[in-house]
Amino acid sequence: MAGKDDKNMKALREVWRRAENVLCADCGKPDPDWASYTLGVFICLSCSGIHRNIPDISKVKSLRMDHWDEAQVQFLEQHGNAVAKAMYEAHIPIYYYQPTHADCQALREQWIRAKYERKEFTEPGRQLPYSNGLKEGILWKRGRDNGQFLPRKFLLSEREGCLKYFTKQDAKEPKISIKIDTINATFQPVKIRNPNGLQITYLKDNKTRNIFLYHKDGKEIVDWFNAIRAMQAHYLKVAFPVASDNEIKSRLMQNFLKEGYMEKTGPKQREAFKKRWFTLDHRRLMYFKDPLDAFAKGEVFVGSREHGYRVKQGLPPGTQGSFSWQYGLTIVTPDREYLFTCETESDQQDWIAAFNRVIEQPMTPQEYANQPTSLCCGGQIRLYPFKWKTHSEGDHSKQPLPQTTPKKCCDLIGDWKGLSANQALSTRNGEGGALYFELPSPFPTGKRGSHHKSGNSQALCQNGWFAGCSAALAGSRE
Repeated sequence: MAGKDDKNMKALREVWRRAENVLCADCGKPDPDWASYTLGVFICLSCSGIHRNIPDISKVKSLRMDHWDEAQVQFLEQHGNAVAKAMYEAHIPIYYYQPTHADCQALREQWIRAKYERKEFTEPGRQLPYSNGLKEGILWKRGRDNGQFLPRKFLLSEREGCLKYFTKQDAKEPKISIKIDTINATFQPVKIRNPNGLQITYLKDNKTRNIFLYHKDGKEIVDWFNAIRAMQAHYLKVAFPVASDNEIKSRLMQNFLKEGYMEKTGPKQREAFKKRWFTLDHRRLMYFKDPLDAFAKGEVFVGSREHGYRVKQGLPPGTQGSFSWQYGLTIVTPDREYLFTCETESDQQDWIAAFNRVIEQPMTPQEYANQPTSLCCGGQIRLYPFKWKTHSEGDHSKQPLPQTTPKKCCDLIGDWKGLSANQALSTRNGEGGALYFELPSPFPTGKRGSHHKSGNSQALCQNGWFAGCSAALAGSRE
């Protein structure tokens, strides 16, 4: 008997060592030490727990601790991860998110159930619940001010190209309408304190906005997630008809590269460092007072090395601002240096590695066009500070702003490198009035801007592009 068991274990180890079986069949984690003897796949401990929840489909054993009989070993020899992949993953839509071992339980469970229980990817052209271009239902949304999660009706429409939510189920007009191409959605069970928590990030008036959602049913929230990805893929295929599937997938929603607390100081680098929650969403480093804030307090654009961006360990000599954490790092941009401190050396190295991954990637033309910079008819310039001459006589709601003989002049107070949409600024001129202007033809896509003044503040809007005299400005307040 012992001899037969030894023979079985030797055969088991041989099939276990095959190249196709060295990663978990479901999440890709290295060195899986469990297997399903009804599906013939090698899986990790975490995924084996999910398989145990579908006992009619999958029965699992430990490869190290459990007894394997001859028939079970032979079944694994005849199958394995490659055979299972060819069967259960034969027709995965390009938009469907395939989770890794770093993803949350809800994503991994629904991926496993979709493959083996519902067999969603075994047949070509199958109609999936998140692929018909329209989804409507109730999600629990966190209130921006009171922090309470309340049921809200959501509507996702491919025809309209947007995601809407309504404060009442019978409401005719949505509270918010979000363009599908501005959305990034990531699962955040720890931050939201719900295993099915989903964070949706989008652009509103050129500023980043967060909303936090969950649904009690894991399948429902994952279906919403993949429905958004499906509509984004359709949008991208229309916008970029010659793009490959891999190019389309690379443009879909992505997980944040890193999140966590750091301390930061202001642009003069003499202020005390303040603890903030940071989110690195590819080239946008956003910071918040609280992880569940609806709006970022500010953003830093992280470009590529070839455009003058880099990250350095430590703070510049003679840094004056007081700080509590000792592990510093510096982001160098063409305009200025941003100083941060981390609580531990491990956090510091993780942030530096994350920034370097972004900086080492070449910038796309779209990223280059959207970076905070200043433009004028003669090419790139840097304005610091920016002096804006205004024209305030008559009705300008439909008139270009004259670039000659300006009537009024106001100076922006403080150190500004750029102005973002709806950013409140302090001015020396309190006269009222509204301006409208067209950008000259050298500006990208002929974007328009408007300028509204009231009292001692002014708000800037329309995609962050502005014109005054011979210059236009795009960017964000530092």
